[in-house]
Amino acid sequence: MSGERPPLRAVIADDQALVRTGFKMILAADGIEVAAEAADGAEAVSAVRRTRPDVVLMDIRMPVMDGIEATRRILGGDGPPETRVIILTTYDLDQYVYAALTAGASGFLLKDVTPERLVSALRMVQSGDALLAPTITRRLIERFAVPDEPQTVAPHRDLSGLTPRELEVLRLLATGLSNAELAERLFLSPTTVKSHVGRILSKLDLRDRVQAVVFAYETGLIAPGGGN
Repeated sequence: MSGERPPLRAVIADDQALVRTGFKMILAADGIEVAAEAADGAEAVSAVRRTRPDVVLMDIRMPVMDGIEATRRILGGDGPPETRVIILTTYDLDQYVYAALTAGASGFLLKDVTPERLVSALRMVQSGDALLAPTITRRLIERFAVPDEPQTVAPHRDLSGLTPRELEVLRLLATGLSNAELAERLFLSPTTVKSHVGRILSKLDLRDRVQAVVFAYETGLIAPGGGN
């Protein structure tokens, strides 16, 4: 059956064995392979290098190396380019979540997530979508971004390669608008908006819409508290 898509593979990183076991049972019941488990960030980085999973479920607060540094290493070159990271947290508005998103995570889940939501989230991120609505990302940035801190955007990620229309789309996307809302605001078809968003992500070398929102704030295209 060569046409079948290979099963989704995940790594679970959490310092609580009970949490790892629970998530592993949920994923296995839905046909998702848990390629490895890790009890700290260093183990997570090693496991990702070794197993090359599609998605990592990453706890933030772990011994040896926290989830933020592990995420940074996995997505900054130590891990395979196709791997995505989902952060596990107890609080939905958490400065550590914001730090993880700026490190490249594709979204976060609360630890009391339902089994259905957990499975859906992994499949969504594997397909290339962002797990967070831009509005939630924006709330995190509004709360935790420091306006005067040095810019940390990679040098090749500048706005000069974007057309005026793409800049307009990025600015509105960063305020939390969905594709449908962007289409209505700009008097464009949803298909055209989707194409614009895809080109923006490609030109800026960004993984998903969450990263686009973070990027818009980091470059000063949108200022915390600025709104649309």
